[in-house]
Amino acid sequence: MKRYEADRIRNIALLGHGGCGKTTATEAALYTAKLINRMGRVEDGNTVSDFDKEEVARNISVCTSVIPIEWKEHKINLIDTPGYFDFIGEVQSAIKVAGGMIIFVDATSGIEVGTEKVWNYATEKKAPTFIFVNKMDRENANFEKVLNDLREKFGKKIAPFQIPLGDKENFVGNVNIAKMVAREYNGKDCVDKPIPTQLMDQANEIREMLLESVAESDEVLMEKYFSGEPFTEKEIQVGLRRGIISGDIVPVICGSAAKNIGIHTLLDMINDFSPSPKDMPPKQGKNPYNDNVVERSLGKNEPFSAQVFKTIVDPYVGKISLLKVISGTLTGDMEVLNANKDEKEKVGNVFLLRGKNQIEVKEVAAGDIAAIAKLQFTATGDTLCSVNDPVIYSGIDFVEPQLYLAIEPKAKGDEEKITAGLNRLVDEDPSFAFERNKETKQTIIKGQGELHIKVIVSKLKNKFGTEVELSDVRVPYRETIKGKADVQGKHKKQSGGHGQYGDVKMRFEPASAPFEFAEEIFGGSVPKAYIPAVEKGIRECLETGVLAGFPVVNVKAVLYDGSYHDVDSSEMAFKIAASLAFKKGIEQAKPVLLEPIVEVKVNIPEDYMGDVMGDLNKRRGRIIGMEPQSDGSQLIIAEVPQSEMFKYANDLRSMTQARGSFTMSFVRYEEVPQMISEKVVEAARAARE
Repeated sequence: MKRYEADRIRNIALLGHGGCGKTTATEAALYTAKLINRMGRVEDGNTVSDFDKEEVARNISVCTSVIPIEWKEHKINLIDTPGYFDFIGEVQSAIKVAGGMIIFVDATSGIEVGTEKVWNYATEKKAPTFIFVNKMDRENANFEKVLNDLREKFGKKIAPFQIPLGDKENFVGNVNIAKMVAREYNGKDCVDKPIPTQLMDQANEIREMLLESVAESDEVLMEKYFSGEPFTEKEIQVGLRRGIISGDIVPVICGSAAKNIGIHTLLDMINDFSPSPKDMPPKQGKNPYNDNVVERSLGKNEPFSAQVFKTIVDPYVGKISLLKVISGTLTGDMEVLNANKDEKEKVGNVFLLRGKNQIEVKEVAAGDIAAIAKLQFTATGDTLCSVNDPVIYSGIDFVEPQLYLAIEPKAKGDEEKITAGLNRLVDEDPSFAFERNKETKQTIIKGQGELHIKVIVSKLKNKFGTEVELSDVRVPYRETIKGKADVQGKHKKQSGGHGQYGDVKMRFEPASAPFEFAEEIFGGSVPKAYIPAVEKGIRECLETGVLAGFPVVNVKAVLYDGSYHDVDSSEMAFKIAASLAFKKGIEQAKPVLLEPIVEVKVNIPEDYMGDVMGDLNKRRGRIIGMEPQSDGSQLIIAEVPQSEMFKYANDLRSMTQARGSFTMSFVRYEEVPQMISEKVVEAARAARE
């Protein structure tokens, strides 16, 4: 593939609810551009963009894939994203580098939750957006209804650029309002035809709306419009393009990706109306060494800079980094700086990825998307730049993982393999995380949902040969005391020869600090040499409480008396005596169980307030406050026991039809209610037996 300059490049993210036809449309675009001889099907697992084993097995997109297409002297990089919410990290990566977005809407289902979510992403980024109403050949397809719903939901900027030609099984094409021509698909090509008489009034009415939008894009055109002069075709295109790039117009077009109807027009519209990298403002970053603001443009003399937006991990090929060149030119054998890691990287061969197929190229211009293999230090979100002109761009803000599960190997001794595999998979997908909890001795995996975690588990098996089991996360409880105790701990062992003797009298009481130790010894009843051993003995006991074996906190231990033996006393004897005193003292000082409390911030549409607040109350939560958000949603702030929150992601998703999201962070420990405490203690003791 030849080098394309920025004004001929279009980077387009395909977004939408799961199953709306993004991957099928990508396949149809490849077929239309004559890059494949026949269209694959998602159901058959043979599409170009869904090539990962998980995608083939599940018949859904799991990863973002880039599909470069040459169309009428332009290069279009279609970025096919997953529609399922569990893979939202892939969508966020794609949005970072896309210049324009196409939101796919199922003509039979209309606006779905995924449609709303990606619309919000597009609005947030202020990205030029198209809406493609797909599956117009289906029995229940209703373009008028979908269009009215879109206008009602997203506002007057929604503008139909097409009218369907025929409907349901008789759907054959569309009427292009901008050019006032009917386009009919004959099974191979799109053929221009006169607009059918019965559609002419409707076409003229919609065209008048578009011409108003053209007039509003420019003062000269406004004057021309009011004076009754007709616009030229060039003026219409320039005016509409200006309106689309500014975000004032969101074109709605229609088609059937499975039958390749409307795809020719879609590709034409991407060329004609969507932004090139040249239409974007210069990119701002910072100098990593002094934090000065740095600006990079597409100028010929600009130094090289690029940002990695996706990493593919292959056990055989190694790591492939997909990046967007922001300034300068990327060539093979360059030495570049990873500004995030402050490490130099050697670029090997530069290539394009079309699905899993590599297309070797000599160089890639600013504004384009490329791939490099086997970078040593680079991860998703990192900036690569010229060694002599460093810059670092803002990273990709991934949604925090919301579902927590414990993971352990089926085969003993595979722990290291699991950690290595998970580290590699985090490189590929930074929207999940894992950690080793030393206290509960569990490896915790954090994902966006059940499907997300299942895919990770499956990848561990298929890519790294490690089978694992999932289980619930153990809660890191604590133990403390509410009362005071005064006890003696005496360790005496004398059975001939050198014996052991240690005797301590101690008080135990609640404390604000995690642990306090004090001594009030008078007259040398316990020699000073043995006092550190007493403290050490107590500290070692703090690891395992008397109730259920959880760590003990907020305790003050005071050594105030004791006795010793000139020959038999030793540090070890006093350590043991202290541990005996600890067990007695804690048992007598009203021990209680503590549980971690987390602050939960739940963002939901107002309609679900009652259900969500009621559910948080059932989880023993306390509502702290509510804050209305600028987008009309509500933020509920609550404090909830952590034990009630590990699987909250699933419940919130079903309660809000996936419209809700939440974050949580640890706040403090609180006493566990008696009934629950008894169950926890019983279960912990049973597990130790």
